[in-house]
Amino acid sequence: MRAPSWLTARPVAHRGLHDLARGIVENMPGAAEAAIAGSFSIECDVQLTADGEAMVHHDDGLGRLTEGSGALLDKTAAELKAVRFKNTSERMMSLGDLCALVAGRVPLVIEIKSHFDGDRKLVRRMAEVLGSYQGPAAAMSFDPDQVLALRETMPKLPRGIIAQRSYDDDEWKKLTPEQRDGMLHLRHAFHTEPHFVAFWVNQLPAPAPWIARHIFGLPLLTWTVRTPEQRQRAARYADQMIFEGFRPET
Repeated sequence: MRAPSWLTARPVAHRGLHDLARGIVENMPGAAEAAIAGSFSIECDVQLTADGEAMVHHDDGLGRLTEGSGALLDKTAAELKAVRFKNTSERMMSLGDLCALVAGRVPLVIEIKSHFDGDRKLVRRMAEVLGSYQGPAAAMSFDPDQVLALRETMPKLPRGIIAQRSYDDDEWKKLTPEQRDGMLHLRHAFHTEPHFVAFWVNQLPAPAPWIARHIFGLPLLTWTVRTPEQRQRAARYADQMIFEGFRPET
C-alpha cells in the first residue's frame, strides 16, 4: 500500500495550531479547531491511561501545560478528562473526542507515545476508535514495536516511522543500547514496512531518509519546523513539514 496523497498535500500543524499568546495550548480542542479553520492537517500525540484509553497529550505526566500532577499511566480517562489546561477552560481529550471534533474535515497524523516496554494496549485502543472513524488518519511512532503493532493490528492504516540520525541525547538514555541501535538508520523498516517517514529537520539531509524517499518511494515528513531556515530545509529535502510557531501561507 502506498501512502495516500492527502498525507503531504497540506502542512501539518504540530500538536494542532497552538499559540500560547492567544491562549491556545498544544493538543487541546482549541488547537485542533484552529488547525481545521486553517485547513491544516493535525499532528497529535496519544498516551495510554490506567484503564486503557488513548488520551491526546504529549507529556507522559501532568503539570507542564495542565493543572495537576502525576503520570497519565496512573490515571483513568475520567480523571484526565477533568484536567484543565492552564489558564483556559478547556480539558484534555481522548482520541475518540478528537475524532468527533475533527469529523474528517482535515487529516489526523497521530503519534503513539511509547514507554518502550512492549505494551501494545494503546495501539489496540486506537484500532477500536479508528475502526469507526471515516476521516483520513495516519499513525506513527519512534518505537519499532508500536509501528509493528500498527502493521499487525491496522494494516490498512497509513503508518510511519519517526526517526532521527542519532539517539545520544538525554531523552533516549532511558532506553537500552540495543533499543537505540535498533532505531538507527530506519533499519527496522523491512520488518515494520512503513508507508512514510517523519524525520528531524535539523538532521536533514541524511542517508536513510534519502534512500527511503528516493529508492523506496516513501513520502518524507519533517519535524518540527519553526524557523525560516528550517522551512527552507524542509522544502529542499522533504515532501511536507510538521510545523509550529507560525502560520504557513501555502
